Amino acid sequence: MESSRRYGQYTMNQESTTVTRVMEKPPFDRSISQDSLDELSMEDYWIELENIKKSSENRQEDQEVVVVKEPDEGELEEEWLKEAGLSNLFGESAGDPQESVVFLSTLTRTQAAAVQKRVETVSQTLRKKNKQYQIPDVRDIFAQQRESKETAPDDTESQSLRTNENKYQGRDDQASNLVGEEKLIPPEETPAPETDINLEVSFAEQALNQKESSKEKIQKSKGDDATLPSFRLPKDKTGTTRIGDLAHQDMKKVCHLALIELTALYDVLGIELKQQKAVKIKTRDSGLFCVPLTVLLEQDQRKVLGTRIPLIFQKLISRIEEGGLETEGLLRIPGAAIRIKNLCQELEAKFYEGTFNWESVKQHDAASLLKLFIRELPQPLLGVEYLKAFQAVQNLPTKKQQLQALNLLVILLPDANRDTLKALLEFLQRVIDNKEKNKMTVMNVAMVMAPNLFMCHALGLKSSEQREFVMAAGTANTMHLLIKYQKLLWTIPKFIVNQVRKQNTENHKKDKRAMKKLLKKMAYDREKYEKQDKSTNDADVPQGVIRVQAPHLSKVSMAIQLTEELKASDVLARFLSQESGVAQTLKKGEVFLYEIGGNIGERCLDDDTYMKDLYQLNPNAEWVIKSKPL
Repeated sequence: MESSRRYGQYTMNQESTTVTRVMEKPPFDRSISQDSLDELSMEDYWIELENIKKSSENRQEDQEVVVVKEPDEGELEEEWLKEAGLSNLFGESAGDPQESVVFLSTLTRTQAAAVQKRVETVSQTLRKKNKQYQIPDVRDIFAQQRESKETAPDDTESQSLRTNENKYQGRDDQASNLVGEEKLIPPEETPAPETDINLEVSFAEQALNQKESSKEKIQKSKGDDATLPSFRLPKDKTGTTRIGDLAHQDMKKVCHLALIELTALYDVLGIELKQQKAVKIKTRDSGLFCVPLTVLLEQDQRKVLGTRIPLIFQKLISRIEEGGLETEGLLRIPGAAIRIKNLCQELEAKFYEGTFNWESVKQHDAASLLKLFIRELPQPLLGVEYLKAFQAVQNLPTKKQQLQALNLLVILLPDANRDTLKALLEFLQRVIDNKEKNKMTVMNVAMVMAPNLFMCHALGLKSSEQREFVMAAGTANTMHLLIKYQKLLWTIPKFIVNQVRKQNTENHKKDKRAMKKLLKKMAYDREKYEKQDKSTNDADVPQGVIRVQAPHLSKVSMAIQLTEELKASDVLARFLSQESGVAQTLKKGEVFLYEIGGNIGERCLDDDTYMKDLYQLNPNAEWVIKSKPL
């Protein structure tokens, strides 16, 4: 490539595992198999590292390095509190702790403990540094929050939140208690099968209960790399919430809660969660390779409005698929290093002009370019802040807990990283679907891709052979989980969505009280206001009926009787059956039913949502049919 080109490299601190050379393969215990006899060896992993090493030899020596800063004492916790939306508890931005009372009131006991631990560390650090900031005692904050719970009267929203959540029988119910709330009473149901992923109850609470009651079981399951279980999500009558279904403000709250929950889970299991911080470096502001994802998308969106995945990334995947996914050794067999270098130069010059000859790109070259693109992102696809947390997933005791941690980590990724990762995992699954012919099983693909996502950013630091091997096996296992359970990983756990609903309910109450106070000051008739406020919710529809709005369809509004079996898909079908002419071309998947307002900002409903159950959970919502925003 042109001499001025700089490659993004990523340097981790001493704890990170790196591979500087591929020596003889470390001894491998063939008893820790995953899927089949052809997967008993780590050979694919070490071969891929050899290929990466050869590829790196063709680069310039003056490579730009992204250095990860090891935070000073207290900085890590301070950054954590900012990321968790609790920066007003400390420092120059410290304000009235009452602002955080609503947020803290929705936390579980393990989440509250995680917050308390970080606040106390920051407090001690700032005192040592003789900072004159007002730092509230975290015990006082939670005491205030409990008082708030005791004095605040319940309304229909908060009651429906408590009475309509599906609960599991057993210890998970005890874990679902929120700080300051009374214990939820489980219905008479049989416990969920072991293969179910319980999204109703905090993952950290589940881990704590399991740890307290079944230490031997956890120890036995640790390191068990047998064939992965068939984990599945139990049906939720109020609908499954996926990433992308919520409005921005609620998604922001989800991310705050996901960080606290992930930290609580790691705390309970004794795993250190260290966020990384990259020292800023100058990166390329145009081009294809070694360009930040956000910069790529900005230039791509000028070409294709609303695109969420880099165009070069999409094109490389489509080129690989054009060559046929049945090709043996797909992703494993590399293209010639010199040819890849020349193709990179040509792509940089001609891709956006539309003059690049894609017919000249062989399938294995396209696969090598795809992996090169991932490796050379200035910051890793799995994010700088949480790359070590992804690597630490391998240390969690059970497969279920590893999966739960990955679920939270996916939620925490920036949008551009998350969307690109999703496109990659979906492509890898299509490769695996053709394993009978291409001989690429899920573990073969995981071993080939793991070095490109987890380890290649740190070429250049020395590491012991044994440590290399441990990291290799662990990251390949994590890659395996990402591929196999990708559909589950893009789901927002119901307990987090319910915490967001509780936050919104409490904030509405607070706003309502403020409005009433204002109206009273202005000498308005308070009783008249309350009557008007109540009538707006109930006036136009009788009990047991919802009014659905569809402003962009020919039938703009319809009253629909709620029944036990009525689903969101049925509501959509009724509206679409009324369409005629051009509008009749509307297909399923182009418009969706939304739950808007009440105790949620905006939520896109999946087809299997039972409307009566959701109505009981959020009786003050409006129901609107519309397309998803770009």
